[in-house]
Amino acid sequence: MTIFFKILLIGIILSSQTAIAQSSSNLLAGTPSDPNLKVMKAWYSAWEKKDWNSMRQILADGFTFSSPVDDHINIARFKERTWPNAENIKRFDVDKLIINGDNALVVTNGNTKSGKLFRNCDSFRFKDGKIIAYECFFGPGLHAPNNETR
Repeated sequence: MTIFFKILLIGIILSSQTAIAQSSSNLLAGTPSDPNLKVMKAWYSAWEKKDWNSMRQILADGFTFSSPVDDHINIARFKERTWPNAENIKRFDVDKLIINGDNALVVTNGNTKSGKLFRNCDSFRFKDGKIIAYECFFGPGLHAPNNETR
């Protein structure tokens, strides 16, 4: 799917769904018991706790990760290339959350241990109660967790 169609799909989903804006601490407290929501909560919690074992439990076989700098990398490459960023992450605050069946979009404000802010738009696709695909969208000029020099 081309980037244009992905952006178009995101726009359609955003315009047709109700968003829930909450901090990560309120993510489970004030929302329905949707199993995919619980998996997303576990995703952000694993990052905050730097807990690879918990992360691995919620990733489906065949999981892929994509971002502006990665194209559908597998679990092993994700762990090698992306997971080390967990060491720099203090917490995530969920700004917007949209769930549509086995698809979800989340906008987060992340905070690094050094007090820098970074903002992501995360797209999740679920299969059998686990994350089968995750796409992270971010732009230039942001304080990504692994870029403490900015």
